[in-house]
Amino acid sequence: MTVTQPDVSVIIGAYEAMPYLIECLSSVEAQTIDPTRVEVIAVDDGSTDGTGEYLEEFAARAPMHVLVIRQENSGGPSGPRNVGLGKATGRYVFFLDADDRLGPEALERMVAMADRAGTDVVLGKVEGVNRSAPKSMWGKTVERTDVFSSNIKFTLSAQKLFRRALLDRHGMRFDESLFTGEDALFTMEAYLRADGVSVVADHTCYYLVGRDDGKHVTKSGSYTLRFDSARALMELIAELVPAGGRRDQLMVRPFLVTLLPQFGPKYLTDSEEIRRRKFELAKPLMDTYWTEGVAQRLKVHERLRLHLVAEQRPELLPDVVKFVKAKKQAAALLERKGRRVYLAYPHFRDRAAGVPDSVYLAEPREARAFPGYREGGVDTLMRRAVRKARRVLTSREVRHAA
Repeated sequence: MTVTQPDVSVIIGAYEAMPYLIECLSSVEAQTIDPTRVEVIAVDDGSTDGTGEYLEEFAARAPMHVLVIRQENSGGPSGPRNVGLGKATGRYVFFLDADDRLGPEALERMVAMADRAGTDVVLGKVEGVNRSAPKSMWGKTVERTDVFSSNIKFTLSAQKLFRRALLDRHGMRFDESLFTGEDALFTMEAYLRADGVSVVADHTCYYLVGRDDGKHVTKSGSYTLRFDSARALMELIAELVPAGGRRDQLMVRPFLVTLLPQFGPKYLTDSEEIRRRKFELAKPLMDTYWTEGVAQRLKVHERLRLHLVAEQRPELLPDVVKFVKAKKQAAALLERKGRRVYLAYPHFRDRAAGVPDSVYLAEPREARAFPGYREGGVDTLMRRAVRKARRVLTSREVRHAA
């Protein structure tokens, strides 16, 4: 008898997941895809709350094949996911967290999209339940895109459909040395190595559930782990993308999402020792990966804070963080007949501070919000130069003809 290969392996790493696991597994059981096309690989990571027993009960009655693996606690989500990935036989894999749940028809729609578009990664629309979820990438359904042409770099969680052949071809696994950001590293690598990425934006495929007990993995971890995560992601991007605009475009993500929050409101309550340590941890990252191209892609207050970190100016940072925390609007100074907008955050044109004006210069996307701004200053100068060159050439041609 020939065993048909499943279309999708749903990999569930579970640790102390009750009672959330009940709804999670119900959402798997309710999928509209033919149960023979699905396998579930559930790894109980040393739970003591009945998680393992409930998984075994589910395996006994579920309409699809379910493999339950019970192991000693590994200390993080990477180990169980890797164990599940090693057992997967489906054409695709989907990583489902035990406290979250799938939307109706999610697997059927995502597999259909991957087959139709021939893409290696499919993002299904995510909604938050008692917690926030990424939003900027769900504007429309897209059959084929990539990490440079969309906002998908701002959703690097592992809850996506991946073509297993892609993962096997590159030996991709979750980094078990990281205890936060391991999914960002895995997903970014998949984006960069994929033959196309699809986005299913017209149907909610995944519900990201906030736990009442506050034990969701993304909430845990000390500040030092965040620097580890940022470093790993920056190193990956630098390894796979040559220096230049495309690399800068991707580097925005670890600088903005992982590094910058370490110098946000929490910084004001940090001890002097922790503040000093944060600057120390940031220094090699700023020295290696902070470029003008990254800086230009940020808002002024984001750029200013990271500039002060890069320049090792801890004495100037608290004033900026307090200003941003108070949600004040920096005064706008329009110069060059409205073609330049400077936002006067703390230390602007303070001779003692010595922060360059360019740090406070709003890029067009931010400057457009201010009345009187005239976009296209550089283009206008270019057009004038072209017109002048044409006049000179025409004059020369006329003289030559004469």
